[in-house]
Amino acid sequence: MKAIWENIVLAESDTTLEVDGYHYFPLESLKKEYFRESEAHTMCSWKGTASYYDIVVNGTVNEDAAWYYSEPKDTAIHIKKYVGFWKGVQVVKS
Repeated sequence: MKAIWENIVLAESDTTLEVDGYHYFPLESLKKEYFRESEAHTMCSWKGTASYYDIVVNGTVNEDAAWYYSEPKDTAIHIKKYVGFWKGVQVVKS
């Protein structure tokens, strides 16, 4: 699977996890030069507290377009060190 925004591949992996209709990519599959930490946090009742990344490509910012759970609840421990995408980021088969 590939995560693409602004014609740039942000992440690519054969080992994504599908949860709640989203593909989560292993943290090590991210091209980190396109990601910066966001101040945003949200709460999921069964996964825990999500933290976010802004995606920055050629000076264009997609705020809070990727998220992860650094300390997921026990019910979601399998997505620790995985990142999900939304806000126009396309996830397609490689």
